[in-house]
Amino acid sequence: MTKDVIALTPRMPDPWAVLAGLLSGGPDKLVGTRGDGAVIQLCDAQGRPLVSVEAPLLVSVEGEAERLLGTTAPPVPYWWTEARATTGVAEAEQLAGAFATRLAALVGGSAWPPDAAGSLAVVKSDGVSVAPEPAAAQPAIDVLTAKVAVVIQDRPVVAMTAWLSDAFRAAAEAGLGLQIVSPAGTTLSPVVRDALGGWPSRWIVQDDRDGYYDGLTGAVLRWQDGAFDPVISPDATEDDPRTPVAAAYQEVHDTGERQLGLTFRMVHPADERLVLGGGLETVWRELTGEPPAGWGTSEPANLPWSPARLTDVAHERAPEPTWFVAVGNRSRPGIATVRVTRTKAGVEEEVTLAFGYGADEEPPLDALPAAAEALAARHRLQSMLVQLRKARRDVAVPPHFEGPGVPLAFVLGAEEVRAMPGDRARRTPLSEQPLRLGPRTRPALYYPLPGNPSDLAGWQDFETLMRHLKGA
Repeated sequence: MTKDVIALTPRMPDPWAVLAGLLSGGPDKLVGTRGDGAVIQLCDAQGRPLVSVEAPLLVSVEGEAERLLGTTAPPVPYWWTEARATTGVAEAEQLAGAFATRLAALVGGSAWPPDAAGSLAVVKSDGVSVAPEPAAAQPAIDVLTAKVAVVIQDRPVVAMTAWLSDAFRAAAEAGLGLQIVSPAGTTLSPVVRDALGGWPSRWIVQDDRDGYYDGLTGAVLRWQDGAFDPVISPDATEDDPRTPVAAAYQEVHDTGERQLGLTFRMVHPADERLVLGGGLETVWRELTGEPPAGWGTSEPANLPWSPARLTDVAHERAPEPTWFVAVGNRSRPGIATVRVTRTKAGVEEEVTLAFGYGADEEPPLDALPAAAEALAARHRLQSMLVQLRKARRDVAVPPHFEGPGVPLAFVLGAEEVRAMPGDRARRTPLSEQPLRLGPRTRPALYYPLPGNPSDLAGWQDFETLMRHLKGA
């Protein structure tokens, strides 16, 4: 099923090394480019692409190869060069493996998977046809129908690589869903999970017992009418449609691992002196004692953490929105996405952040009010929701059930508190009254909520609070 191969090298592959790697399969292949030269393609005699190679990426963040590939990379900084074979063409897969292995031999380093040169397998098709020519123009898309674009990924972690990001963008522009197919045992980056959205986009997991199932809902799926859709149970009726849930999805064992999740929004004045990323760094430091390890516009996160550089990228792309990913170090797994949008109110930063903790580690719940106060006082916090959930320490999304988070706290920024009529923000129907954060004359408010991961009753309190704040 493997379609991607990656060379991890201490030195940048020069053009001659890349060319030698491409031609390692024989001199009868043609070399072309696409994307203004950002992608080099090896084609057959008819000009059809067999292997697409993306420009090498300099990775200066430790732990990304271990997180995403489960392998050891050269010391940072090192070069990450991806090659993707055209689906269903055995020769293409062999050529991609030969390319990565040859490149690593020429400039040092290693190829992933370790046996890339000799054991690339073909995905089970089960009637799914190879993508026609329109999909071939987009290296990440393997199957294209009138409903969906299908991407096949056999990697330890399906991450938001530059290619997959392009596939999401191409599918959205065409009005199609994106369906990602992976083997059992693969996990999903939270970044990809959050980008999938709703139907018909899905994460499809291959399974020996049930064939295919949705890795996020467990619904058993079949390829039908040009897309993976749920199977209807034999006992289903028109009024009560039912879909069987895969057995593998229901095999859950409580390991004691947990995740602390924060979602917050900040609104800044549109000022040339504005530096983005400061709010995320503030929270990261308050909860871990360190800043994020790195950031990027795709995975792997390849750049050392730098709010100034992040701001420069957002400024160059304005007024279009900008999306970033930030990661932590191996001692404290963490991942965040930041979306920067120019609106009438100013410049908005929306942050989704999660930290993972083992069974013998305690999440820093006592530090949450201080983190919220720092956001409110220095970074124009509008609102924040904090949750705790039973989930993996490495923050990857597994293809089995993980319970929802429960709310620990909700925070309302100072401007939002000030805009509330009377004492509505300060006097709530909850048993525990809010904590004041910041100046007494202009406080933000921190609403504690009962956050027991085994009890979802906290959502009732959260709903009661939201209805009260909205004046219902």
